[in-house]
Amino acid sequence: MIMDIAFKCPACNQELEVDGSAAGSTIDCPSCSNPVTVPAPETEEENAPASAPPPAPPPAEEKHFSVPVREHASDEVLIKKTNRPLEVAAKESDKTLRIKSFKRSDCQEVGRDRFDEIVSMFLEKVGQTNIVNVSPINYSYLDLSTRTLLTDYGVMVVYRG
Repeated sequence: MIMDIAFKCPACNQELEVDGSAAGSTIDCPSCSNPVTVPAPETEEENAPASAPPPAPPPAEEKHFSVPVREHASDEVLIKKTNRPLEVAAKESDKTLRIKSFKRSDCQEVGRDRFDEIVSMFLEKVGQTNIVNVSPINYSYLDLSTRTLLTDYGVMVVYRG
């Protein structure tokens, strides 16, 4: 049975724990990004005599992890909160106005234009009572293969949810 390997980064002293199968490989420390070679797991079974009873498990070890410190403070959000599903948002009483845009070029598959289908599914999901406005939009984009500026259309849906 391969056990996890716990060790410290020699550069920043961050406590790390990896799967035992990673022994001998090199990883980047998540705290300081320096390359760290994963040490071989320490096994007591190999050093014990064959007739000796198995050793008692060691007491639980308290682990103290240090928080990585960045040199420059950033406004970067590390954990992003997902949007609530439309069904949940529609049931709440304090509905806020939301906007969803659909571009026709994003709804095309090989040989098939799914724009109407995708917009219709979204409108059904939101529900007619929650739709405030559906407005057509025009936009331009650069076609990378031909290097030409193309004009296309879409819709912007304003809804409560």
